[in-house]
Amino acid sequence: MSTAARGNPWVAVRPDDDLTQLARRVSCAHRCFIEGVDRLPMVRPDGDSVRSVVLDSWRRSRNNGVDPDGFGDALDLEGLELQRYRASHPIALIRPVVRKLLVEDAADAGLLVAISDAEGRLLWVEGDAKVKDRALAMNFVEGADWSEGRVGTNAPGTALALDHHVQIFGAEHFSRVVHEWSCSAAPVHDPRSGRIIGAIDITGGPRVAAPEVLSLIRATVLAAESELRLLMLDSPDPFDRTTARLRVLGPNRPTLTRDGADIRLTQRHAEILLLLTEYPEGLSADHLAMLLDESELDPVTVRAELSRVRKMLGANGLGSRPYRLLLDLDTDVREVRRALARGDTAAALRAYPGPILPRSLAPGIDELRAELRGRLRAALLAAGDRRLLARWTGSVDGRDDVAAWTAYLASLDRQSSMYAQVKTQLSLLDDKLGI
Repeated sequence: MSTAARGNPWVAVRPDDDLTQLARRVSCAHRCFIEGVDRLPMVRPDGDSVRSVVLDSWRRSRNNGVDPDGFGDALDLEGLELQRYRASHPIALIRPVVRKLLVEDAADAGLLVAISDAEGRLLWVEGDAKVKDRALAMNFVEGADWSEGRVGTNAPGTALALDHHVQIFGAEHFSRVVHEWSCSAAPVHDPRSGRIIGAIDITGGPRVAAPEVLSLIRATVLAAESELRLLMLDSPDPFDRTTARLRVLGPNRPTLTRDGADIRLTQRHAEILLLLTEYPEGLSADHLAMLLDESELDPVTVRAELSRVRKMLGANGLGSRPYRLLLDLDTDVREVRRALARGDTAAALRAYPGPILPRSLAPGIDELRAELRGRLRAALLAAGDRRLLARWTGSVDGRDDVAAWTAYLASLDRQSSMYAQVKTQLSLLDDKLGI
């Protein structure tokens, strides 16, 4: 059957769908997927099965170790930390538009409207008070992480993962706790840089999965992005409330985000910026040269690189004698550390896509890399969480980690197929390492 005949893959419910039958069939398909059935049952009479956008998301959710029967109640942000984060986040600027176009009517329609950041954390959840109370059971609350990597298939999380509007109907959610809900969401972009800054979502009963609700969400996003564009005309820097951010974790090229724009960095410049964030009191050229290269790098070369960094940051971004940052530069390394400090191992692992500057040979970077990996690994082993250990052992850092594989095996039911797979992998690893 052609794609056109099957309809828009981003829309969950077609006008002629029987919602009761559709819910029953999708639930059956979800159960078969979780049980590992090779061929999923038909969802619609025309022979169409689960939408590809949903099936792909289910696979990502499973690969990320999301438990379809588990649902944590931890918050990524709460209290004063949440208030400060919301106040400084650029998506706060569109909240008046969202309230006017969606929230005022949602309160009378038994619906919830949520605004998230780009990582899937819910910053505002508003609407019907009784529905909001019911949503507590699935932790759909302000400060909770609803990224796809955390809770599996859901409209705001999957919209962010795919950078596309999407609807999720009932049992299309990966987590069974969410099967009585439906949702429609779309990402919001910074009109200047094009980067995602968050998402807008409507959550409620089955009717939320109707095509017209997705159209409403998309229209609201367009209005919100137009509002942001107008704010940029009125103020050259509407995002000044946010700090600059350095991303150095994982295999991607290091990036500095400032004034809403992403600047791709050379490895040397990323090394320098990261080391300066680690030494807020400042570094001499000699000390920085030693941290970058114990023997081959001279202070003159370091000063030349620092001159280039100063041009990138602006005249007021870098001080000298000693060299130090004069702007507030946050890093993804600090995000992992903050999560570990508050005991949220899951959030720390989500914020850790891989080692610090994995191709760097600088002694100072190598020390930071080992320190962060060691702290995260220790927290994972102490937590003993099956889902987190699955993600760690599937990563570059954890794939040869015998202790983590052993802990993962201990967390599994001996009768499960996964237990046999992990036991086999552990045996292969023992042979490989000669243990």
